[in-house]
Amino acid sequence: MPLLSVCMCALLSGCAATANDSQPQAVEPPAAWRNAQAGANGAAAVDAHWWRSFGSGELDALIEEAQSRNQDLATALARVDAARAQARIAGAALAPDLSGRLDAAREARMGGRADVDGNTSFIGFAASYELDLWGRRGALHQEALKGLRASEFDRDAVRLGVAAEVASSWLQLRGLREREAIARDNLANAQRVLQLVEARSRAGAVTPLDLAQQRGLVAARQRELAALQRQANDAETALALLLGAPALPPALRAERQEGVRGVQGATRLASLKMPSIDAGIPALALTRRPDIARAEARLAAADANLQAARAALLPGVRLGATIGLQGQAPGRLIDNPLYSLAAGVVAPIFDGGRLRGERDLSEARRSELVAGYRAAILGALADAETALNAVAGTDAQAFAQAKELLQARRAAELSESRYRAGAETLLVLLDAQRTLYAAQDLAVQLQQQRLQARVALYRALGGGWRGDAAAPLAQGGA
Repeated sequence: MPLLSVCMCALLSGCAATANDSQPQAVEPPAAWRNAQAGANGAAAVDAHWWRSFGSGELDALIEEAQSRNQDLATALARVDAARAQARIAGAALAPDLSGRLDAAREARMGGRADVDGNTSFIGFAASYELDLWGRRGALHQEALKGLRASEFDRDAVRLGVAAEVASSWLQLRGLREREAIARDNLANAQRVLQLVEARSRAGAVTPLDLAQQRGLVAARQRELAALQRQANDAETALALLLGAPALPPALRAERQEGVRGVQGATRLASLKMPSIDAGIPALALTRRPDIARAEARLAAADANLQAARAALLPGVRLGATIGLQGQAPGRLIDNPLYSLAAGVVAPIFDGGRLRGERDLSEARRSELVAGYRAAILGALADAETALNAVAGTDAQAFAQAKELLQARRAAELSESRYRAGAETLLVLLDAQRTLYAAQDLAVQLQQQRLQARVALYRALGGGWRGDAAAPLAQGGA
């Protein structure tokens, strides 16, 4: 009776502790995005193959290759397999253990009054089972199952991240190669003007200062081209790493030697489609983020782990049974069948505080994951707002810059024709050349940024992921 009283008190205290667990404060999403695109009502919803909306077969092939060879994704897939095995291990603990037993022994007198002398054989089965009175083993199984779900969501998040990084890196590489082509054209133009200045210098029509300025401009164009080539090489290396390969495919490598314009069918940023994206409402977008589902599953696993840690403080009941045949000669085993049954209560008395320490560790871990869950939601909202702002901002910049480029090209043409006619100074021509080059280079950068902003928005909205996780905010917490 005293033991029963102790067990009941421990159980009630454990239930009270569970009921008093603090629940995470719900994060209230806004009703609408602050930076939502105007006129996006007719835009397409995010599709699971969102990268196809850019209209590039080359990008489609690269993402397909990355999803089959990327090493980060391979690591995430292996973690899913490990979590699945761990769930099987935890589930096996809910069933009885059954083992076969075969023993052979010999006993003989060494003196004294020993009554046993001869051989003994035993063959049979032994079973053991621990009653899951407080749900500890069931909680550990639930923890493993939630851990498996978390690993699956993590795999989905990695897959989305790899696709987005490949798309963004490919766009960066494309932009750098186009900027290389522009730099080569401007270098050739600067060298052509230098020939004109040198000819006029030999005729005494220009000063040594004019000649030095144009030679300096040619050197600056060479420096800028070398810098862009270095950046493009680094971009190639980064993209190859995402593809899980030491180098890019041959078609992309060929462009490095021949240039974008020297390769038939090379993709230009201006030829890509500029998709219009329906961002939806914030609350719905949060349910389509695999990283939020992962944080939610980890929190659920921590809840189960805490339940198991509390149950470990309570007594346990273990059952055992053995059935078999025993005899002094193998041929006479059937004459001596036997069985045994056993039951025992095991209660922790003194363990140096280990079990309570494990419970406190589980509580602290749960508190950490509660904060991480809320941070994931806040981060998702911030990602989407930032991406929407980038889309709107780069679109507005590109619209204004198109006019800037048009006027810069016209000013460069007029200044060169006037310089050839002797109606304008070299300083005006040089300034017009610098302005045109800067406008051309900026036009490519803005086109690249517009496309990359849409990649970031696809990623922030979950990339078309449709998991079966419940809406994280619908229940006001975890």
